[in-house]
Amino acid sequence: MLNGLARDAVSRVTDPVGRGLLKLGLTPDAVTVIGTVGAVVGAIWLFGIGQLFAGTMVVTFFVLFDLFDGAMARARGYGTDFGVVLDASCDRIADGAVFGALAFYSFVYLDQPSVGVAALLSLVTGQVVSYIKARADSVGLTISGALAERAERNVLGLVGAGLQGLGVPHALEICLWILAAASVFTVVQRLLQVRAAYQQRPVGVTRDESSS
Repeated sequence: MLNGLARDAVSRVTDPVGRGLLKLGLTPDAVTVIGTVGAVVGAIWLFGIGQLFAGTMVVTFFVLFDLFDGAMARARGYGTDFGVVLDASCDRIADGAVFGALAFYSFVYLDQPSVGVAALLSLVTGQVVSYIKARADSVGLTISGALAERAERNVLGLVGAGLQGLGVPHALEICLWILAAASVFTVVQRLLQVRAAYQQRPVGVTRDESSS
């Protein structure tokens, strides 16, 4: 949902950065990998030792790299199919590290299994939401817009972690359970979107024809 609402505003900020990174000799793929490695290391290391606020700052910094690779591709004038697959794969890796580390923190440091369950539920459903979209695209079914996409997962997960790190009680628990509920809803929403797109496909159009 946030992806669509903020795209134009974000592009006005990220496009100049993308042009600058290209001038430094970096490629969109390199920036994708740098952002992913930074987010993974920051989440596992800092969340893993209980440093939620520091971890939130580091992960947020590297998550923003996900905005720059697209800006670089636009500035360069083209993207690549490999870049699309790499970006999507790295997003799943980063999400797994962030919410896996938050689950670990919840079980070990908070000693609150329910919060850990919310983190794991957010992780699994978030991966499924992305997978449904990818599979729909692969068979020529176009869907767009959902309640809890990657932007919402990042915002709720990192805001909850950051506030918890600053000493706000129950911040992580509240944010993760809101996210878990929204993500479960979004899985159902995505499946209904796919069914609607399938039902609207012209009669007699095969999967290969519709995706060409």
